[in-house]
Amino acid sequence: MANSPSGDSMAERIVRLISAFDAEHPAMPAATLAQRAGLPLSTTHRLAGELVSLRLLQRGGNGELRLGLRLWELANRSSSALDLRQVAMPFMEDIQAVIRQHTQLSVLQDDEVLFIERLSSRGSVSNFAKVAGRLPLHISSSGMVMMAHSPRHVQEAFLARRREVPEALVAPEALRRQWANIRREGSATLPGVVDPHTTGIAVPIFGPLGTAVAALGVVVPLGRENTAATVPALMTAARGISRGLGANSAGAGPRDGLPDEPEY
Repeated sequence: MANSPSGDSMAERIVRLISAFDAEHPAMPAATLAQRAGLPLSTTHRLAGELVSLRLLQRGGNGELRLGLRLWELANRSSSALDLRQVAMPFMEDIQAVIRQHTQLSVLQDDEVLFIERLSSRGSVSNFAKVAGRLPLHISSSGMVMMAHSPRHVQEAFLARRREVPEALVAPEALRRQWANIRREGSATLPGVVDPHTTGIAVPIFGPLGTAVAALGVVVPLGRENTAATVPALMTAARGISRGLGANSAGAGPRDGLPDEPEY
């Protein structure tokens, strides 16, 4: 597609428009959309009009724009996230029946944790994770457990990217030690990190190649973790999901570039 004077393609500009919407900004006027997408107002009006005609965006009675239902429809017709959710849902329901707080399913995306499903009970604790929402992987038990069970070159590439963001510096040695401990334990428990009143607990889900492709986690009140019961239940469910995804039923784990007990 033709490039704009700034060098970005039509597809890139459309993605920027769609990506401007999130849980805090589900609807907005064109001027706000242009600002959030970093596009000229005239370009935003033109592209938004085309997307509305295609029902990928919709316009409310007050003129504000929001994501269209057709976008959700197309995304749910065929995607790896949908396949993962379908396999995981029965196991998530079993966990939620016992935990009665929050049970969630997530994947890694762009150095962040993307949550693709969450089950919650009435009266459960606060939870910053939302379906289709993201969290930085290093503050999420789900993100940490997936990274801990990723090949070493994936870990090192993540650390290298973080070094380019001064305000996000975390000592690489500290993260490596955390990943090694999480890998040995088989689970990640992060008390009071995202929210001072909650604890996140997560275990990895493995794919056919033996690498972590997702995480199954819970968010529970701080001090009521009961990891002795919660972690084995999560591991059992994760093994079932892994088998459903084609992982070796005898057990799965990273086999590429990372020893069982990394020496950091």
